[in-house]
Order: sequence, then structure tokens, then C-alpha cells
Amino acid sequence: MTKAEEVANQHPADMAPDFTVPQKWENYTDEEHATWDILYDRQVKLLPGYAEQSFIDGLKLLDLGQGGIPQFERLSDELEKLTGWRIVAVPCLVPDDIFFDHLANRRFPAGNFIRKQDQLDYIQEPDVFHDIFGHVPLLANPVFADYMEAYGKGGLRSLNYDCLKNLAALYWYTVEFGLIKTDEGLRIYGAGIVSSASETRFSLEDPSPNRLEYDLERVMRTDYRIDDFQQSYFVIDSYESLFQSTVDTDFGPLYERLPEMSRFDVDHIESDNEVIHRGTQAYASAGGRFAAE
Repeated sequence: MTKAEEVANQHPADMAPDFTVPQKWENYTDEEHATWDILYDRQVKLLPGYAEQSFIDGLKLLDLGQGGIPQFERLSDELEKLTGWRIVAVPCLVPDDIFFDHLANRRFPAGNFIRKQDQLDYIQEPDVFHDIFGHVPLLANPVFADYMEAYGKGGLRSLNYDCLKNLAALYWYTVEFGLIKTDEGLRIYGAGIVSSASETRFSLEDPSPNRLEYDLERVMRTDYRIDDFQQSYFVIDSYESLFQSTVDTDFGPLYERLPEMSRFDVDHIESDNEVIHRGTQAYASAGGRFAAE
């Protein structure tokens, strides 16, 4: 049974209607704090040369490496001074409407549980390490923080249309598994990559996946993998261009036509796509893996 299923069955007594709960930082065990430290130390050593500089700057600004799982209140106070965002604890994945509402109001919902030490390299659903280490540093970047708010507002509007899968794809290929161009070459910024030692290397170095220029509508029509490394990554020019793509788009007509449009397979390349790297798809063809580092 997954953590989300456990929560759905148990309905914690202290869970509010918006699915938030007290973090209860004092209840974390020494082993749980040690798990955070192991994961943090491993990623911090790996990320230079892979992660975009704003992410690394965010880690330092918010002092996420001070030892053990961060206290959400302290972290929120520091983040709010920078971009107006706060962190709220949730016990599981939250419903779409509630998730969008949190983002639209500059609240980032973060799981308050952490994986076991035999799950260091893979966990089925996002935990506190993925959510805090992976997502929060970029919320200190004003432009990316604005994009996240805009995504939440766009998500609330999408509830009147049959477009949740399209919105999920946009989140997946930007917030979770996005790549960005820099003067030093391609870098990672998506939380699903920066919190994974193996996908950090795979996303930039392996010849298997496609690396395609970001296009809003193309991304929203693309399927994605939730069980393994991605077969395609989309590359933005900058956080400004990513945010501007949401500002310049009239989402009403887009939401109306998307349900009628075909979807693209995870490895598909259209003839008019701008291709940075055409992947061999060798990894996927060989069956993939969840091997330890």
C-alpha cells in the first residue's frame, strides 16, 4: 500500500480541508534525519556542473544543508522574504484542485514523510527530500516563482475543461524534468532530476533520450514516464522565456482544442520539432532499470 493510499484510508485527524497537516518536526527520528543528510550530501557533491546556477544559489540562500530535515516554518520565513512563497506540509499527494489552489496562492505543498534508507535511489511517491531539496531552491528565483504561481492559476482555470493530463504533462516536463540552456551548456533544473543521482547523469550525458526545444503546446500533448527515466526531455532557453510562454498564451482556446488533438508518444519526434539531440532510445529498448547507483 502506498503512502497516499494509507492516508486516504486513515484521514489524519489533524488534516485540514486543504490537506495540510502540522509538520511535527520534533517527531522525526535520528534515522530519518540521517536519511536526509545522506541524500543531501550525495546530491550536493554531484550537482556542480549539472545543475543550473539558480538552483545551487537557492540551496545556499535557504541553508538546506544545516543538518537533518528542515523545519518548514523556518524555511518558509526565509523563502517568504525572497519571493513570497511558503511551504505547507501534506501527508500525501493532494487532489488537483487543492494542489492548483496552493500554487496559485504561493504555497508549496511538501510531503512530511521521508523514504526508508533502502529506498535511497527510488521511491514511488514524492517525499520530503524530493519536495524540499528538489523544488524549494528554485522558488527562491523570482521568475521561476512567478511561473509556479501562473501554473497554479492556469490549473484552476483548466478544471472547467478536460485538460488535466495536458497540465500534468506541462508540470512534468518543466517543473519535474526540465532542462535549460546556459552559457556552459545544458543544465538540469527539474526537481525529479536534481533529487536523483542517477537521472542527473542520465538526463545530460546518456545518448538514449531525446532532448528537444521547449514548445508549450507540444509539451502539453506529450505522454510521459512515471516509472523510469524519461525518453524525452524538453529544453527551455531561460526561466523568463518559460514564464513568458504562459503569459503570452490564451489558454481558453488552447484548453478547448487540446482534448480533440492527438497525443505524442514519449519518444516521438515530429518533423517540425527543433531537435537538440536525437536519442538512440537504447536504454528504453533494453527494458530500463531501477538499479542502485
